[in-house]
Amino acid sequence: MNLAGFLLWGFVATMVLTLLMAASQGFGLTRINIPFLVGTMLTADRDRAKLLGFAAHLVNGWLFALIYIAAFESWDQATWWLGALIGFVHAAFLLAAVMPIMPSFHARMASEQRGPTPTRQLAPPGFLALNYGHQTPIFIVIGHLVYGGVLGAFYQLT
Repeated sequence: MNLAGFLLWGFVATMVLTLLMAASQGFGLTRINIPFLVGTMLTADRDRAKLLGFAAHLVNGWLFALIYIAAFESWDQATWWLGALIGFVHAAFLLAAVMPIMPSFHARMASEQRGPTPTRQLAPPGFLALNYGHQTPIFIVIGHLVYGGVLGAFYQLT
């Protein structure tokens, strides 16, 4: 494994993914803010959650880069389209499997069956995260395609 390539391009890919997701939220195309959702798992302070969530999201991006790189190493090739393919699978799993069960492991998120309480104030994402807007799955997929594409295009096998 190319450690320098992993550290650099895992960071860059995570920053590009985060930028795309923040821009889609800023332009009103989705309401999802993944670093905030992650951060509210760590603290009830909504302002602090943004900082902690961003840091956790960066670490998660690096950890997921290891999985992508393991695939590249096992295939003996790293290309933008292989990275994008892994990114699509990653996004599909996140949207179809993780988002619907998120209320079961997020202490501050309401569920589809039980509404908000004083503790559980965040809306549940629902299937494909559609509760955060009908365009949300599109931007999550695009973000992960680009994340994988960046890793695949720039990570060098050694």
